[in-house]
Amino acid sequence: MAGTEPCDGCGTPTEDPLARTVQLRVDRSEVDSQRLCPECFADWIEEYRTRMQPGAKKPTVDTDADIIVD
Repeated sequence: MAGTEPCDGCGTPTEDPLARTVQLRVDRSEVDSQRLCPECFADWIEEYRTRMQPGAKKPTVDTDADIIVD
C-alpha cells in the first residue's frame, strides 16, 4: 500500500492521511520527530497535557542511564 509506514509508537502500519508527525525543535534545530497513528497521537497529547498542568509531578530522570561502561 503506497504511503503506508509504521507508527513510531506502536509499529502499526499507518497510511499518510491518518498519520500525525510530532516534531521537537530547539533553537530551530530538530531534536526529535515521530510519526504516530491516531491512537498513539492521542496518548502523546494526553501525556503532554498532563505534564504541562500546574503542579504536575515531574518525571524522574536517571542521569546514569546513558553511561556506558566497557
